[in-house]
Amino acid sequence: MLDTILQQLAPTQTKLIAVSKTHPPERVLELYRQGQRIFGENRVQELVAKYEALPKDIEWHLIGHLQTNKIKHIAPFVACIQSVDSWKVLEEVDRQAGKHGRSIDCLLQFHIAEEETKFGFDLAEAMDLLQSPAFRQLQNVRITGVMGMATFTEDLVQVRREFRQLRSIFDGLRALFFQNQPAFREISMGMSGDYLLAVEEGSTMVRIGTLLFGER
Repeated sequence: MLDTILQQLAPTQTKLIAVSKTHPPERVLELYRQGQRIFGENRVQELVAKYEALPKDIEWHLIGHLQTNKIKHIAPFVACIQSVDSWKVLEEVDRQAGKHGRSIDCLLQFHIAEEETKFGFDLAEAMDLLQSPAFRQLQNVRITGVMGMATFTEDLVQVRREFRQLRSIFDGLRALFFQNQPAFREISMGMSGDYLLAVEEGSTMVRIGTLLFGER
């Protein structure tokens, strides 16, 4: 399945984030041996355990809701935190990254779904953050794009609309705040059930678990 997905993504150079949550390190190693190097985890404890057990050239992404008191555990090694959904989280990532002399790539997570359970900024909140003097003082984070999760529904018209909303947010933020920053280029959207639709709408990263690892 890995080869099939990579072939589908190849024309757009969309990155595959293999979401290994709840699956043991041995399963991660299977995909690693097939050439996959970017993996995503939802929980800090599981991410740390897999980092310690697996090859160190794996690029780890934290994609789940992040509590500030757990950031210190992943700050030494995490490549990207896709789920920055508050100023408090971003500020603590900056603080912990600084302790290790690192800069950590971060995506701003936006609430684009209808479900109330999804975390994320709305556009006004994100603009307030990016315009704030406090944001300009951050030294150890780099905002490289946006992330969002569409509503869990079979209504593909709605899903496409939500993906377009995230693309529109990305375009707006890039024009206003990141025009001269080529690192701001990522739109992380699309999962096992809707990733091809997400790619059509401009996704640069898809987060796929079930198709690669099976049901949890």
